[in-house]
Amino acid sequence: MILPNKLFSYNESVLSKIPCVLSNLGSPKTPVELLRLCKNINGPVELVDVLDCLYALKRITLNDKGEIEKC
Repeated sequence: MILPNKLFSYNESVLSKIPCVLSNLGSPKTPVELLRLCKNINGPVELVDVLDCLYALKRITLNDKGEIEKC
Protein backbone atom coordinates (compact mmCIF):
# COMPACT_ATOMS: atom_id res chain seq x y z
CA MET A 1 0.00 0.00 0.00
CA ILE A 2 1.43 3.35 -1.03
CA LEU A 3 0.89 6.11 1.50
CA PRO A 4 2.01 9.72 1.09
CA ASN A 5 5.56 10.40 2.23
CA LYS A 6 8.72 12.11 0.96
CA LEU A 7 8.86 9.88 -2.12
CA PHE A 8 5.16 9.67 -3.05
CA SER A 9 2.79 12.62 -3.25
CA TYR A 10 -0.79 12.48 -2.06
CA ASN A 11 -2.02 12.10 -5.66
CA GLU A 12 0.16 9.01 -6.14
CA SER A 13 -1.03 7.43 -2.89
CA VAL A 14 -3.91 5.08 -2.20
CA LEU A 15 -5.65 7.74 -0.13
CA SER A 16 -6.37 9.87 -3.19
CA LYS A 17 -8.21 6.96 -4.87
CA ILE A 18 -10.64 6.32 -1.98
CA PRO A 19 -13.19 9.05 -2.88
CA CYS A 20 -13.56 7.71 -6.43
CA VAL A 21 -14.37 4.20 -5.19
CA LEU A 22 -16.79 5.40 -2.52
CA SER A 23 -18.62 7.73 -4.89
CA ASN A 24 -19.20 4.88 -7.37
CA LEU A 25 -20.65 2.55 -4.75
CA GLY A 26 -24.22 3.86 -4.82
CA SER A 27 -25.22 0.28 -5.61
CA PRO A 28 -23.18 -2.93 -5.15
CA LYS A 29 -20.52 -3.41 -7.83
CA THR A 30 -17.95 -6.03 -8.77
CA PRO A 31 -14.24 -5.16 -8.62
CA VAL A 32 -14.10 -5.18 -12.44
CA GLU A 33 -16.88 -2.59 -12.62
CA LEU A 34 -15.09 -0.40 -10.09
CA LEU A 35 -11.85 -0.64 -12.02
CA ARG A 36 -13.62 0.51 -15.20
CA LEU A 37 -15.40 3.39 -13.43
CA CYS A 38 -12.40 4.78 -11.55
CA LYS A 39 -10.07 6.12 -14.21
CA ASN A 40 -7.48 7.33 -11.68
CA ILE A 41 -6.76 3.77 -10.47
CA ASN A 42 -3.83 2.25 -12.36
CA GLY A 43 -4.61 -1.44 -12.46
CA PRO A 44 -6.00 -4.22 -10.31
CA VAL A 45 -3.16 -4.20 -7.76
CA GLU A 46 -3.85 -0.58 -6.89
CA LEU A 47 -7.60 -1.31 -6.68
CA VAL A 48 -6.94 -4.13 -4.21
CA ASP A 49 -4.87 -1.73 -2.08
CA VAL A 50 -7.74 0.77 -2.05
CA LEU A 51 -10.28 -1.94 -1.21
CA ASP A 52 -8.04 -3.28 1.58
CA CYS A 53 -7.84 0.18 3.09
CA LEU A 54 -11.61 0.71 2.89
CA TYR A 55 -12.32 -2.73 4.36
CA ALA A 56 -9.93 -2.08 7.26
CA LEU A 57 -11.76 1.21 7.91
CA LYS A 58 -15.08 -0.71 7.82
CA ARG A 59 -16.44 1.41 4.96
CA ILE A 60 -17.15 -1.50 2.58
CA THR A 61 -18.25 -5.14 2.82
CA LEU A 62 -18.62 -8.06 0.45
CA ASN A 63 -22.14 -9.39 -0.11
CA ASP A 64 -23.18 -12.98 -0.90
CA LYS A 65 -22.87 -12.38 -4.66
CA GLY A 66 -19.24 -11.27 -4.34
CA GLU A 67 -20.08 -7.61 -4.95
CA ILE A 68 -18.65 -4.72 -2.97
CA GLU A 69 -21.07 -2.47 -1.14
CA LYS A 70 -20.91 0.43 1.30
CA CYS A 71 -21.48 -0.23 4.99
